[in-house]
Amino acid sequence: MPNPARLICISTLNGGSGGSMLPSGPMHDTEGCIVKVRERMAAAANRVGRAAGEVELLAVSKTRPAEAVQAAVDAGVRALGENRIQEADGKIPLVHGAPTWHLIGGLQSNKTGKAARLFDVIHSVDRPKLVPRLDEAAGAAGRRLKIYVQVEFARTELTATQIKAQAQDVAAQVDAAATLDLAGLMTLPPFDPDPEAARPWFRKLRAIRDDIERAGVVAPGLSMGMSNDFEVAIEEGATIVRVGTTIFGPRS
Repeated sequence: MPNPARLICISTLNGGSGGSMLPSGPMHDTEGCIVKVRERMAAAANRVGRAAGEVELLAVSKTRPAEAVQAAVDAGVRALGENRIQEADGKIPLVHGAPTWHLIGGLQSNKTGKAARLFDVIHSVDRPKLVPRLDEAAGAAGRRLKIYVQVEFARTELTATQIKAQAQDVAAQVDAAATLDLAGLMTLPPFDPDPEAARPWFRKLRAIRDDIERAGVVAPGLSMGMSNDFEVAIEEGATIVRVGTTIFGPRS
């Protein structure tokens, strides 16, 4: 008999929309959903002449119980994304298989020490003062952290020139830090049910990344794209996509 925990995975495949409603609970087929996501990732990469292996899948495990997260790891997921440090602190010891843990939520200055101990990668470094704090915290913990500089386009009063200048400044600080490695840039566009609405934001992030690299700072990664728009993000150069609902089902 088939395993009842692997019976159901419903995925929307009409033109690349990732906003499907998936069942949750014991009938949810996490492994099957991961397979479908990887197929869609490969197809998106192929459309623009990229190799599927150029894009990493980050399963967004925030609010998910440890057993659901373990199922994803058992199905081959090697990177997990959490929003809240307190939640991750209780969950990380319960998940086995040595995945890398990514902080994708906002980071407060007074939480940098705990973040440095818990996470391998941080996607939300959005202001200069976080860099020396993380550098010091990682050094104290005897660790090296990979850092994505978060670039905010829509929810900010800065001009386009100021946004670019701030991203360049933070990236340069990370690049010069003793215990931090600059992984690249991250952005989170305003939600829109149409995946194409995110494409201009992804192009802007890639353009800033390219300018940073032309200035001599290596920032190869682009963390962009979620369940609703990860295929568009891959077409625009994403190197890691953050997918939650399409893997785990809707949150209760």
